Amino acid sequence: MLLTTTPTIEGRRVVKYLGLVSGEAVLGANVFRDFFAGIRDIIGGRSGSYEKVLRKAKEAAAEDLSEAAEDLGANAVIGVDFDYETIQIKEGGDMLMVTVTGTAVVIE
Repeated sequence: MLLTTTPTIEGRRVVKYLGLVSGEAVLGANVFRDFFAGIRDIIGGRSGSYEKVLRKAKEAAAEDLSEAAEDLGANAVIGVDFDYETIQIKEGGDMLMVTVTGTAVVIE
């Protein structure tokens, strides 16, 4: 499945638009507590452990997006956009939510 943030794919023609598709990933945010507890991971203002969790969530959401597009008969998704949010839950924990959307298409 080809995923692209652009509205077209150079050298390929969109022959059918199949509609909007999305994928979501919500991960438990022990990562936020671990992030502060593992502050020693921060080198140059970056946290390797936090980035790993973000990468994992992004990959899971993109996989869901691809599956949704495939179910519609698409071979590509154009106009892909990722959104990231944290969700606070009453029990005092946080969740990380990654949502990805795009347009499922058939290209030749």
